[in-house]
Amino acid sequence: MPCSPVPTVTAASDAMTATPEYQLLARLEAAFDVVVEESQALIAACRRSQAQAWAFGREHADADWLQQALLDFWYQDGQDGRSTRSHVGLIAATPEVMAQAQQVNATKHRLAGLLSQIREQAPALIPEAKAVLPFRHPELHTHLRGSGLARLHLKQCWRAIPVAPAPVARVRLAWYSSGRSIKRLSVREAEQKLLALDTEAPHVRIQLRQLAGLPDGEPLAQVQPQAPLMRANLFFREPLEDGQRRRAMNVALPLFVPADDGRLPDHNLPPLRPPQSRTRARRRDERLEQEPLLPSLRVYRYRR
Repeated sequence: MPCSPVPTVTAASDAMTATPEYQLLARLEAAFDVVVEESQALIAACRRSQAQAWAFGREHADADWLQQALLDFWYQDGQDGRSTRSHVGLIAATPEVMAQAQQVNATKHRLAGLLSQIREQAPALIPEAKAVLPFRHPELHTHLRGSGLARLHLKQCWRAIPVAPAPVARVRLAWYSSGRSIKRLSVREAEQKLLALDTEAPHVRIQLRQLAGLPDGEPLAQVQPQAPLMRANLFFREPLEDGQRRRAMNVALPLFVPADDGRLPDHNLPPLRPPQSRTRARRRDERLEQEPLLPSLRVYRYRR
């Protein structure tokens, strides 16, 4: 339970003087409380069900592991703010457990929407929220002491629990190491990014000359490689309503699969570490050139 009640505005005079920022923070505190409480209820439901579970890289998948996975809301010291930690596993979900997992995801969706609103309307509240929210749940905040954990990681608070939409016959887990994000840039935007570097450096001057030879209207692509992640291929017992018999899902958190009998589907044991090099062949219809035009910015031309 939170160590202090969610502040509320009870009097009309208070409502007149309360700032939008205060109201947003109060709503955020309440939404965070619900995420924590519903997650704890899910852990309790899993414990009551005594259904099978499996944890990647661990000998046992017990309630302590599940609690660590579902309530891992913290940055570690030195952690890249863009990265999140993974807790891969499988949970055989009875109807009660499945319903509670979906309830957790609904509360996380509301938290994510509120955080998006705050970033648009009052972004200065984000650092304050990261400092205040952990203290509302002393049993969570104790994890910060002497364990290398620093502050609240908001993305790890709202990321959804993967849930299979129907009973599964088997699950095949595999590392996906070829992910990347692609952002379109104009020639002018690429030039501004290069000019922000050391323009006296020979390699930057070379890239500026290469860029100067392009038409102004040519689109470019800036590529950001993504960290390896675990992907689960689900093979359903029966086709879904749309006829699909299988589905691929990224699984940074334990995957909950419907199982009235409390038994896990057949699944494989992927290697503990992702492959060191690319394992997928390049697509023949790859739209980008193989070599970057501007290596310092990871900017590529589109094939013609």
